[in-house]
Amino acid sequence: MRKEDHRKSRKVSTDGPTPDDLKQLLIDVATEKNAQSFTMLFNYFAPKIRSYGLRHLRVEGHAMELVQETMILVWRKAHLFDHTKGAASTWIFTVMRNVSFDMLRKVKSNREDTLSSDIWPILDGEEGVQEDQAVQQQMHGQLLSYIDRLPDLQQQVVRGVYLKQLTHQELAEQLGVPLGTIKSRLRLGLQKLRSHLEVDND
Repeated sequence: MRKEDHRKSRKVSTDGPTPDDLKQLLIDVATEKNAQSFTMLFNYFAPKIRSYGLRHLRVEGHAMELVQETMILVWRKAHLFDHTKGAASTWIFTVMRNVSFDMLRKVKSNREDTLSSDIWPILDGEEGVQEDQAVQQQMHGQLLSYIDRLPDLQQQVVRGVYLKQLTHQELAEQLGVPLGTIKSRLRLGLQKLRSHLEVDND
């Protein structure tokens, strides 16, 4: 009973949870299935995930589904969070991006670069999921390290489109290859990035 009382007494700063608070809340969920800690995480992350969902999925219903699916996975997979390797927010946003990726594939938007919208939130602005500068730099560096693992031709296209902000046509002309080749290399490269995300964060 005393342990339960201790759980109920957990508090965070009146200015909102700090990175350390978030980390401890996630650890509580992982080790104790602490419902109160999960509720605090949900209240903090749900608006951010919804904003991201509205921006990338563009439908309120899909955005709310993203919130629900992400937080369900946070509850179920919290034990996979390694607090020695990064911030709780980084881990939860990675879960969110993976869920978003799967939703985008199901939606199958007409946008040719739909496959990338979930993988590329950091270099694409990430409005609504802004965290402190240190977390952003960590996520940015992590994603760049995944690009370095790609085969040279795929890496060249991914960097051209997302770092240099070239259109598919501009990159095709610059490299002297057909537009279809650019699209094919880009899709293969993004699929490999997706695989790296899953292997490193599952």
